[in-house]
Amino acid sequence: MNDRSIHSESDTQAQERPARGKLRLFLGYAAGVGKTSAMLNAAHQRLQEGIDVVVGWAETHGRVEIERLLQGLEIIPLQQFADPRGLHRGMDLDAILARRPRLVLVDELAHINVRGARHVRRYQDVEELLSSGIDVYTTLNIEHLESLNDVVAQITGVTVRETVPDRIVDRVDSIELIDLPPDELIQRLRYGKVHFAFRAAAATEKFFRPGNLTALREMALRHTAAHVDDQMRAYKKDHAIFYTWAASDRLLVPISANPLSERLVRTGRRLANQLNAEWFVLYVETPHNARLSEAERDRLARTMRLAEELGARTVTIPGQSVHDSILQYARSHNITKIIVGKSLGARWAELLRGSVVDHIIHHSDEIDVYVISSTRESHFPIPRTGSETRHGLREYLYAAGIVVLVSIVGQPIHLVIDPTNLVMLYLLAVVVAAIRWGRGPSVLAAVLSVLAFDFFMVPPRLTLAVSDVQYFLTFVGLLAVGL
Repeated sequence: MNDRSIHSESDTQAQERPARGKLRLFLGYAAGVGKTSAMLNAAHQRLQEGIDVVVGWAETHGRVEIERLLQGLEIIPLQQFADPRGLHRGMDLDAILARRPRLVLVDELAHINVRGARHVRRYQDVEELLSSGIDVYTTLNIEHLESLNDVVAQITGVTVRETVPDRIVDRVDSIELIDLPPDELIQRLRYGKVHFAFRAAAATEKFFRPGNLTALREMALRHTAAHVDDQMRAYKKDHAIFYTWAASDRLLVPISANPLSERLVRTGRRLANQLNAEWFVLYVETPHNARLSEAERDRLARTMRLAEELGARTVTIPGQSVHDSILQYARSHNITKIIVGKSLGARWAELLRGSVVDHIIHHSDEIDVYVISSTRESHFPIPRTGSETRHGLREYLYAAGIVVLVSIVGQPIHLVIDPTNLVMLYLLAVVVAAIRWGRGPSVLAAVLSVLAFDFFMVPPRLTLAVSDVQYFLTFVGLLAVGL
């Protein structure tokens, strides 16, 4: 053990210590990959930098290389705990807190403490150390993560009892993945260089199979990649960086109740496989979309289930504008590619209400956009029956309001423009109502347009009388468009 004075920091450095310590996790996919060795090597490097480092707990299990790496590090003596079965040794948490080092090493984060210790679980000791402003280096195997417990049991046939809540791992400041090819790990096990809960032959048969280790390795790699991605997105948010960093491909597939959405999801799956990319399926719930028919909602639910079965992360978010919500989600989640569907609807309808696809393309900036065209058959929605169509009072008020607006606009110009030309303004109001709010509001707009046109524009004005029978044809045309 080294002299404490060599590693102690000045009072000024101690005062500058943050309120909460930082946690660094050395993550492996199985015992024996070298987590403890990597942690001890990192500790020696920090020691050379003048950082005050102590060892709170590091179990050697008789491994010579671990004992060698412990040399030169200050080790806090273990505490003795007594119970009816005898004396047991455990980490002396109070001694570490009294020592107040800058950095403490705590091996085996998932360990269950001995009876008599202040905390039942070692991760609780680590939480207290962090709360005291002490940095912690610790180790963990991916099978000890609580959310993966059932998956690990299914893959390996071994139920892991010592687990760590995901919230602990989610809050780590940095993760260092300690990797080793499965064949080399099995070789280390055969040479007796791996400590495991049961005999080496049984461990190899039950747990240390190449297939098991490969699956666990992939889980560890994915978890580390997700943590790094979260760090990158947090950095972008903290530094107000709103454009996409294409560090790796991330694919977004926005969907709707349109039959084309299922095709988009399948296309997204194929492209995600080709790019080896994480992919998301997004549905934006707008006030307009909230009025979908039962048949459309069933189709949307089927599309979401299909996306989940194909491995996508499905997300539903509220929004006022579909295209703005899609782009905002894409930038906040560092999406690099978007797949959208291009329906073959009437061009005049797109000009009136705007095109989601065109807006996304023109405002996507650095995000690549893939456009998938629909067939004529997939464009048309399922016809709605009268019982399925529901319109709120607000839509009818909007329809009436647009007729009132047209009437106000028409007042100053009716003296210089023939009434038969003014009727086009009312026709436009009916068309807009039909596109934006459906049949019911459009019929109301048509009826009100007929009355307003007759009352304000057709001589004799300010009456509902009609002096020229040709205007009856105009009235019929307005009603026909509304229907």
